[in-house]
Amino acid sequence: LMGVIADAVLGAGGHAIGVIPHALVARELAHGSLPDLRVVHSMHERKAMMASLADAFIAMPGGFGTFEEFCEVVTWTQLGLHRKACGLLNVGGFYDPLISLFDRAVAEGFLKGANRTIVVSSAHPGELLDELTRPPALPEARWISGPDEA
Repeated sequence: LMGVIADAVLGAGGHAIGVIPHALVARELAHGSLPDLRVVHSMHERKAMMASLADAFIAMPGGFGTFEEFCEVVTWTQLGLHRKACGLLNVGGFYDPLISLFDRAVAEGFLKGANRTIVVSSAHPGELLDELTRPPALPEARWISGPDEA
């Protein structure tokens, strides 16, 4: 899917940046015609570089790697390590169970409502991009209340 997106961006005259660990290049998984391909040493370095290059984050339907990378950048927004919007492209309701999980985490007290608003979603790319133009919630000043502060 990443290659298809890169090809579409390049075909429309856009600039696509690839970031890939050396181990995956060795397995011939790199996009061969991407003019801006950055090879790094590890997946951790890949995520850090992608985060520094990105203005916002969109997770398209994917697997464990997509889930892990998306939740990490959401957490970085929650912690105030960056102020970048995070969105789910919810094609065909793919992310409905994850969105429900986030809502349940709020209902059960594991996630503050303000932090839940960090993640926006839409099934339509244009609508999602519009949502991502709004700045994400500011990090909570304090997450846990003491016994006398409930």
